[in-house]
Amino acid sequence: MKISTKKSYPVLVLIAGILAILFANQLAHRYLTVIDLTEEKRFTLHPATKAILSRLESPVTIEVYLEGELPANFKRFQNEIRRTLELFSLYAGNNLHYRFSDPSVAGSSQARNQFYRSLIEKGLQPSNVAYTKNGQKSEKLIFPGAIMSFQDQEAGISLLKSNRAISIDEMLNQSVEGLEYELIHAIERLKSPGRKKIGLVTGHGEPDSTQLAGFTNAILQSYDLYRINLPERRTLLSGYDVIVLSKPTERFSEMEKYLLDQYVMRGGKLMVFLDALSVNMSEAGGEGTVAIPYTTNLEDLLFRYGIRLNQNFVVDVNCGSTPVYTGSVGDQPRIELLPWPYFPIISRYGNHPLVSQLDATYFQFASTMDTVKATGIRKTPLFLTSEYTKVLAPPVKVSYNDLQDNLRPEAFTSGIFMLGVLLEGKFTSLYRNRFPPPGTDRSTFIENGTDAQVIVVSDGDFIRNDFHLETEKPLPMGMDPYSQTTYANEDFLINALNYLTDEDGLMLARNKEVKIRPLDKARVKQEANFWRWLNVALPLLLILVFGSLKYLARTKRYARHAN
Repeated sequence: MKISTKKSYPVLVLIAGILAILFANQLAHRYLTVIDLTEEKRFTLHPATKAILSRLESPVTIEVYLEGELPANFKRFQNEIRRTLELFSLYAGNNLHYRFSDPSVAGSSQARNQFYRSLIEKGLQPSNVAYTKNGQKSEKLIFPGAIMSFQDQEAGISLLKSNRAISIDEMLNQSVEGLEYELIHAIERLKSPGRKKIGLVTGHGEPDSTQLAGFTNAILQSYDLYRINLPERRTLLSGYDVIVLSKPTERFSEMEKYLLDQYVMRGGKLMVFLDALSVNMSEAGGEGTVAIPYTTNLEDLLFRYGIRLNQNFVVDVNCGSTPVYTGSVGDQPRIELLPWPYFPIISRYGNHPLVSQLDATYFQFASTMDTVKATGIRKTPLFLTSEYTKVLAPPVKVSYNDLQDNLRPEAFTSGIFMLGVLLEGKFTSLYRNRFPPPGTDRSTFIENGTDAQVIVVSDGDFIRNDFHLETEKPLPMGMDPYSQTTYANEDFLINALNYLTDEDGLMLARNKEVKIRPLDKARVKQEANFWRWLNVALPLLLILVFGSLKYLARTKRYARHAN
């Protein structure tokens, strides 16, 4: 077409511009690109997350139950969930669908309560939040979680972290940091029908099945659990993704240690929950009792792997409580809950995604640990005491009379100690320079192993559950029967198993950090009027200046043409 007049030119330019925009939109849709300019790269997904999303072959549906009228901080949390799902959809394409729902919009209170119960049964925990609306305080029950569906499978995931040691805003910020991992881990768990196998070693005076009921229930939600009677075993341990030692109190034979050692040499994953000392609390009254060392014969094995468990007790000002007889009222005994420094509450952790965003955990009669030289092994502290601690060297005397002294911080000045460690690398066999036990096949012996991982926690009771004081039924793992407080022992167990069985490196997505950048309230108060007037006056001033300059330019231009 030949352009004969200037009138048709702008129309052609407009059409060409529209076509260019449509073409650019098609290119952007085909070649997705995310440019993250934030300091902490909060809008950048971990490579393992991208890989899993891009490999989805069937649609995943996510329904988030966080909608409707919400407080401002939960509204921000909702927006972060939506933003994360938008990033997920960039890589999953049509294989990811999500929506937000308000569970409180049911037609009647009966229907609403029934729906609430169904969500709780699916694993979503409600939270009662208070907020101010039109100058009046209001409360609302919310379910900060999601139901995820994949093919014929369904799972509920909680997206709100629980941490008693921090404020609600910091808790929400931690939840934002963990969104990517919680969502992608749930997707990976749904689309991978095969369950990992966890082996639990028995035969050495370990807690019975009722004392490990909480541990068993926690594991069976995502894994298969098998009991290994190690004293009767004569063949190498294989087929287990993780093997757990749970508070052994009796001696391991050399054959049993050899089997554990060769399991680690072949890249096995081992978790050890071990007590160094035994104490009988029924004898802690009056003058008290003395703690006795356990003889498990595991000391040299752990020493070769890079850790030494000391035969002492660490006491901490930040601790739980224990019931103590403090006298009588008439003919009735008086029982009080008093702080018991032998039960440290740990809220300080090492720098590792395994314990990132973890709430407080509960220890009972824990011992200190030291790292020793082990070539090629990375040692990462997991659990750390507070700075207000004291170490009781052997012989360790335990008495309720100790509670008569105030827990004065100035009396607890030993410093910070490690109660748990992660060992990673290529381990060297304990039997490298010694004869293997009789009856072993030397031809299958490995003295320098492949990459393996070992977690050691200096508290055998960490995974043992207590019992309800009235019904005597097993309590969930980590619950204190007296205060009814549930600590994050179970969360750590699941995190550890997820990390040890993580083949894609998903756990590294927990390293994401979202910084809180609050305004300086004092400065805001002082400078509020200045910034208000600046926001009002500056745009008007700029318009006035721009208009004046344009007027002067036009006047000068037409004056020149007139001359």
